Amino acid sequence: MRPILALLAAVAAAFPAAAAPLLVIAHRGASGERPEHTLAAYERAIDAGADFIEPDLVATKDLVLIARHETELSDTTDIAARAEFADRKRTKSVEGRMVTGWFAEDFTLAEIRTLRAKERLPALRPANVRFDGLYQVPTFEEIAALAKAKSAEKGRAIGLYPELKHPTMLMEQAGIDMVDLMATALRKAGLDKAEDRVFVQIFEVAPLQRLNRLVEVPLVLLISSEGGPYDEKSLRWKDMMTPAGLAEIAKYADGIGPHMGHVLGSDGTATRLVADAHAAGLKVHPWTLRKENSFLPPALHNPGGPAATGKVAELVAQLKRAGVDGVFTDDPALVVPAVRR
Repeated sequence: MRPILALLAAVAAAFPAAAAPLLVIAHRGASGERPEHTLAAYERAIDAGADFIEPDLVATKDLVLIARHETELSDTTDIAARAEFADRKRTKSVEGRMVTGWFAEDFTLAEIRTLRAKERLPALRPANVRFDGLYQVPTFEEIAALAKAKSAEKGRAIGLYPELKHPTMLMEQAGIDMVDLMATALRKAGLDKAEDRVFVQIFEVAPLQRLNRLVEVPLVLLISSEGGPYDEKSLRWKDMMTPAGLAEIAKYADGIGPHMGHVLGSDGTATRLVADAHAAGLKVHPWTLRKENSFLPPALHNPGGPAATGKVAELVAQLKRAGVDGVFTDDPALVVPAVRR
């Protein structure tokens, strides 16, 4: 267990307190209402009451951290329609998958600035399409500045929850050190201390361990639905979620961000994961609560088809009963009231 975490756990055990409220983490901003990873999506999430905003971070050719869900840009920007960038299209391996498109690491920030964001899921979120073309791709520095400004406006601290995307792959393929860029960016923003309202999350082990040596902010190991971490081929998520595996994670991380199916069974009852993680001193922030029927268990569907809004409040109630510490959501405007009732 990390030293600071161990001390806090000991204090908590000695002086039991009421359970902390479940944190609402705006997944890519209010991405159910605005194109994801735009300043508009983050601001909308804050205005809806989210505790944290979550930018996925990739890097430009000139080593600037920008917010995109993937290094490939065509799903969330208009780059495919830009004739000036047609010759940059290529095919590359992304953690074992062959992907064709345009990749952030092949472009400078100045070039990225000419692009405009678009809705990634237009069939499910047609209302978001009206915002296509309005917003630039933001930098992490701009997102941190927005959180600071909105904290002053709201009179409450707005947290940042960045995820480093593909750090091992980007180091291997492009020589881009995402861990160093993140540590440097946090220091520059004055957000690298344990008391700062920041979590950093990664789906990989070694980059998280290295970041643990560079900054004091809480760290979270993300856990996918199946397989194991890309940088540790011998490890499987299912083994890492055992009591022994969680104890190992607690040596370099403060929490886990598991796929929601690891926390709740198909009938909505809790698995052992939250209790076992808490016993290891780890927070649990599952992902991702989305409002559309398409993303919800059949028992929580409402009439109206895949794009209709399902029974969000019931899923929040299940997560509360499971004892999670926070939840990632595309829809903080729906989740915040359900959490606080």
